[in-house]
Amino acid sequence: MAYVVTDNCADCRFTQCAAVCPVQCFHFDETMVYIDPDNCIDCAGCVDACPVGAIDDEFNLGDDQRHWIEINRQRAPLLPRLTAIMEPLPGAEARKAALGL
Repeated sequence: MAYVVTDNCADCRFTQCAAVCPVQCFHFDETMVYIDPDNCIDCAGCVDACPVGAIDDEFNLGDDQRHWIEINRQRAPLLPRLTAIMEPLPGAEARKAALGL
């Protein structure tokens, strides 16, 4: 079991999740972050740290979100490791508001 970053992260890239991750399993690209499931220890600290509710346990994902398991699995190993909090993307607060959060 691992935690998965979903589409709520897209175009936000808030990175508080990385600050609480004890194993640095987060990776990032130009639009969002991803969790490396091979390094995730299932601590769940990132879930409450994410201000846009983009992270969930893979077993809790609905059918319309299950494709994010494979996206995280494929993307994370190819991207730089997130080791420090980054500034959110421009427009992240507007995206957060659009999500009703």
